[in-house]
Amino acid sequence: MKFQEFENKIVKITKLKLPGEVAQFKMAPMERLAALKKIAIEKETVRKAGVLVLFYPSEAKQTMLALILRKTYKGVHSAQIGFPGGKYENEDTSLKETALRETEEEIGVLRNTVSVLKKLTEVYIPPSNFFVQPYLGITKNTPNFILQEEEVETLIEVPLIHFMDDTIKIHQNLTTSYAKNIKVPAFLLNNYLVWGATAMMLSEVREMLKELL
Repeated sequence: MKFQEFENKIVKITKLKLPGEVAQFKMAPMERLAALKKIAIEKETVRKAGVLVLFYPSEAKQTMLALILRKTYKGVHSAQIGFPGGKYENEDTSLKETALRETEEEIGVLRNTVSVLKKLTEVYIPPSNFFVQPYLGITKNTPNFILQEEEVETLIEVPLIHFMDDTIKIHQNLTTSYAKNIKVPAFLLNNYLVWGATAMMLSEVREMLKELL
């Protein structure tokens, strides 16, 4: 889809009701997610993060979605697919600012070039004990991506037409931080396996886009 057409339609997303956890849980990798979320809230130990679901035009003016492959490191999210974003810092005035700041740091998209259109449904990530607040935004010009070498292994540019194709939805046997060899729902995007919290957030975005496009 040409970005100009996408831009004309996506602005209406501000009027849509969020599908919420109903959409997210279609891609939830474990049944105990809600229970763990409740435990985290009760213990008040949870940390906060903000991420950006960013759509932008390619050089050919086609609509694209930005994902990143994180570096391999000693941590629960090592070498995983996700959105640009990160943990809330004390100098951030809001989680939206966190998402924009981290996006600028990680992939070089200037925060003042991004229009944030929608605050999406937060997701709890049990292994790292984070509540992640996603935001949907667009930038009207093709970004000059500059990747943060310490954090980002590669940028994954997903065409909208591919993202909206139902054949990307699969199930895969994986060994996770909480179980061995379990079947989890996932998206296959640009030949990358996307599952867990990222897939849950993408599921909500897909449901809203299906109403608009």
